[in-house]
Amino acid sequence: MTDNTRTRFFTVRHTLFLLVCFTAGACNNTRIAKSGSPPSTDAPYDLIIANGRIVDGAGNAWFYGDVAIRGDRIARIVRRGSSTILTAKRRIDATGLVVAPGFIDIQAGGDYVNGDGRDVSKVTQGITTEIFGEAYTGAPISERSVENMPAATAANARRFMGPHGFDAWLRAMEAHGISPNVGSFVGASTLRQYGMGMQMGTAPANALETMRIAMRNAMEDGAFGLGSALIYPPGNFASTEELIAIAKVMAPYGGIYITHMRSEADQVLEGMDEALRIGREAGVPLEIYHLKAAGVGNWSKQTAMIAKIDSARASGFDVQATMYPYTAGGTGLAACLPPFASADGKLQAMLADPAGRAKIRAEVAHPTSFWESLCEQSTPQGVLIGGLRNPANQKWIGHRLSEIAADMGKDWLDAVMELLRSEQRDIGTMYFLMSEDNVRTLLKQPWMIIGTDAGGSDPDSTKAMTHPRSYGTYPRILGKYVRDERIIGLEDAVRKMTGAVATRLLIADRGLLRAGMYADVVLFDPQSIQEHATYERPLQLSTGVQTVLINGVEVVRDGRHTGAKPGRIVRGSAWRPLAH
Repeated sequence: MTDNTRTRFFTVRHTLFLLVCFTAGACNNTRIAKSGSPPSTDAPYDLIIANGRIVDGAGNAWFYGDVAIRGDRIARIVRRGSSTILTAKRRIDATGLVVAPGFIDIQAGGDYVNGDGRDVSKVTQGITTEIFGEAYTGAPISERSVENMPAATAANARRFMGPHGFDAWLRAMEAHGISPNVGSFVGASTLRQYGMGMQMGTAPANALETMRIAMRNAMEDGAFGLGSALIYPPGNFASTEELIAIAKVMAPYGGIYITHMRSEADQVLEGMDEALRIGREAGVPLEIYHLKAAGVGNWSKQTAMIAKIDSARASGFDVQATMYPYTAGGTGLAACLPPFASADGKLQAMLADPAGRAKIRAEVAHPTSFWESLCEQSTPQGVLIGGLRNPANQKWIGHRLSEIAADMGKDWLDAVMELLRSEQRDIGTMYFLMSEDNVRTLLKQPWMIIGTDAGGSDPDSTKAMTHPRSYGTYPRILGKYVRDERIIGLEDAVRKMTGAVATRLLIADRGLLRAGMYADVVLFDPQSIQEHATYERPLQLSTGVQTVLINGVEVVRDGRHTGAKPGRIVRGSAWRPLAH
């Protein structure tokens, strides 16, 4: 190839790259610096991380190198020792440490519109970006959405009404002050409430169309897609056809359908078939939240579940899954009751009515439609009660449902109904459902990525029990499954936490250690990284993560939160900026 031919070749290739990038929306959400470009100035770097073992997030073999950061970006990466000729305002000696991209939690819980935006339990694990959207999000909001809310809650929610309420909700989190970056899917239960409130039944055409319009607006506001949870009201009031109709709206925008399936237990294979159908008929990729075979009688189904995903991928359908590395799940105690008990926001009224309780009992004994009680799947011995606030109930925090029922002199169902009635709200609960061998097998799958399925908290101010995954998900994988048991390699584990998640969400400027990327960086000791949170004592921070940078700002130093809140909004590729 002559010099002139080579020049024309690379010019055409670069032009095609830019065309594809902007046409596909891959150059999304923020300023994109050209990866690998040299620094634009000879000014000192703000920080050089030297002598670390670099694991880049792409799955490549680790190497020793130095990372130079200027402002909120990675400026350059050089071989170990090469940075000695560079000037920097500050240096960190990373000898003995792994230097990796910040972890991206694809299944974060809650939001950061109010409360403590430091996200202590998460960022001390190395998490730098949180993605919300399983079932519920702070927007979009309509009058139907708030009709069963307490007045103060409804007033707060109304801030995010209007065609671009989703954008307003994202901006409110950033304005509140947050340590991690944040982005979100649209909660399918939120959309259902937007059009139907807490009403059961098929959505009429006008209500469905309002949901579709809200979905379209949210995609343009920067949502990553549609996130459902089909075992909880009102999410499980939505039919397959309703979900397909809504998901079709996001297909031209590159959205993903991500789902907590209608069954993860006795009908888990059928639940997968429904999810696959929604993705195929809507023309969108499918992501399955926290893939699992729940209940001892279903553990053997995991082989068929993996085969179903492998087969779909071999046929050309884009399906992947997420997981957390624990054998217990966590959700509300109301998940033990039939869906109709929560319809129209009348759960407390039904629990206070003897006839309502009798109706619930009859449905549990002889179901008239498909639903699964997590208490029955776990058995009362496998149900650990956590978030109790009523002083009369405090003695039962951290106890099994079987123990509480015996103490009350009731059967498990009466104990559940009495706890829910006396607390006047749902109750945080852990359900022991999964097999440890299955967890190990899932972690090895090439299409598996990691999410916590949990919100973050500060152990110094949080009193309620929570699931240990809120404090220990990523250190558990890096300590237990990588270092101690050698189930997967270090590079692959980091890829599942970083680059693979960014690729799945088409986040072009995070998830990898590359020049030009945002400086979301974690430094951890691979020999000492360890979770300490347990089911009985969950409010214990992990150790081994020494430093966490988010947008170039040190949020964790020497394993402790600095108080910094440099987090920003991360948006989907269809984002259309609004004039403000």
